[in-house]
Amino acid sequence: MKAIKPNWQAPQGVHAWSTLREGGVSKPPFDSFNLGDHVNDDKNAVKVNRTLLVERFSLPQYPTFLNQTHSTNVLRLSSNENQIEADAVYTDQPNQVCLVMTADCLPVLFTNKAGNEVAAAHAGWRGLCDGILEKTIAEFKCESSLIMAWLGPAIGPEKFQVGKEVVEQFIAQQPEAECAFTLDPSEPNKYLGNLYLLATQRLNRLGITKISGGEHCTFKEQDKFFSYRREKQTGRMASLIWFE
Repeated sequence: MKAIKPNWQAPQGVHAWSTLREGGVSKPPFDSFNLGDHVNDDKNAVKVNRTLLVERFSLPQYPTFLNQTHSTNVLRLSSNENQIEADAVYTDQPNQVCLVMTADCLPVLFTNKAGNEVAAAHAGWRGLCDGILEKTIAEFKCESSLIMAWLGPAIGPEKFQVGKEVVEQFIAQQPEAECAFTLDPSEPNKYLGNLYLLATQRLNRLGITKISGGEHCTFKEQDKFFSYRREKQTGRMASLIWFE
């Protein structure tokens, strides 16, 4: 199955992937590898797609699918319960899959130098601004300088349009966030935001400098990715990580 493998120097035994939109059984507009069961896709199709995810990526378990609400809640994995309300998931146990779903929001995968802690975070602008990355890193036992991050496919800086109120919220939290926004030449009083840069700034402030990824745009790359802003009714990709 086609997927994106993070371009980082993760320890041996750490496995990470980000799925693409093709390779499943869902019908348009969810075509075809939709993993979200909350987007009005056929429930049976989603169930088949999730089974394919486990089989094709040789997952060690059926993953927990979070109920993501743009919160700063982090789930510490201890069981296979489904529909947990959180926007990030962490584990220090082997063969437990941390998974988040996105379709423009930024998925961030984490591991540490020892390869015995991993996490996945769903960082839309609200969660990013409110501190979802900080809350996720706080779960790690190791020093933050020993953590590496991969920024998965999100809406790119040429397409992520926001209002002035969003810009002001970020700057209030971190003044240097101002450089992550530019005026949108196509519409007055609108700005274009760089989620990748905003996330990098937050991670750098935590002492995390080993950061990779951030080269995709879910809005522009229609053949590869679902995009909520482009299509409104669409599917969800998954970004996932575990260690042996």
